[in-house]
Amino acid sequence: MSLKKLLFVTVVFSVSIQFYAQRNYNDYNRIGITGGLNLFDISTSDLTTDSGSGIYAGFTTRGAFYNNFDLIYGIGFNSTEVGVLGRNLTDPTSTFAEQYIDYRVQSAQITLLASCNIIRHHLSIEAGPILNVSGKLKLKSDSFEDHILDGYTTLRAKDIQDITKVNFHLAGGITAGLEQFRVSAQYQYGVTNTLNKLNEAQLENTDFEGHTSLFIFSAIFYF
Repeated sequence: MSLKKLLFVTVVFSVSIQFYAQRNYNDYNRIGITGGLNLFDISTSDLTTDSGSGIYAGFTTRGAFYNNFDLIYGIGFNSTEVGVLGRNLTDPTSTFAEQYIDYRVQSAQITLLASCNIIRHHLSIEAGPILNVSGKLKLKSDSFEDHILDGYTTLRAKDIQDITKVNFHLAGGITAGLEQFRVSAQYQYGVTNTLNKLNEAQLENTDFEGHTSLFIFSAIFYF
């Protein structure tokens, strides 16, 4: 799914649900912008990784749905990093010391969460599915392309960039604050094998499996 298609689907989906919310619960329906920081990692036994940080921004709508439940829906964008352990075996002058090789990954998300209001307009817990569409696991510096990754003899840093693009996440979190301004802490776990596309290349005959792990800490401003 391209980013253009993702944006179109999000707009149509958001307008449809907002129409439903306004039709049935006119007392509360808010549109907001959100931004913050994230922490990203890939949980896998096939690579040695180190979590990295990045930024998050997006648009969100919160609408009353039923009794003490709201619906949260919108689109968000993540730019974050992750390190993978490797070493340079091609340079005879090097000490072959291990180091974490930095990758950058960017993604867009469609979010649909159910929110249970503990204190209406002030404190709630949320959970639900997220559709995540990401780009490549791109090396921050081409100088690391031929570094050999930890645990392998021929697997190079550039060989693992083409990861699975479409992933499904399960999210849970908490939001607190005022009616027009809130802060949020959310955890997302990728149920899809984000390294599955590497298996098509049959790299070192390894059956790769990895799941994304993402923390997002953000502030939300409602109009």
